[in-house]
Amino acid sequence: MPRERDPLVVGRVVGDVLDPFTRTIGLRVIYRDREVNNGCELRPSQVVNQPRVEVGGEDLRTFFTLVI
Repeated sequence: MPRERDPLVVGRVVGDVLDPFTRTIGLRVIYRDREVNNGCELRPSQVVNQPRVEVGGEDLRTFFTLVI
């Protein structure tokens, strides 16, 4: 049985806070050259600047809400 690797499931956001859902668009958050993943710890000096957020998808008419 494969282990679950989805950070939202591992962090118990899906199931405890949100109902299970199927992800349709990829999302990446990057500080400098380091991608933020579940359990990733960053020092204050690494988060001085705003992160780069990449939301997948080709249709620029579609909007998303990012909740942190």
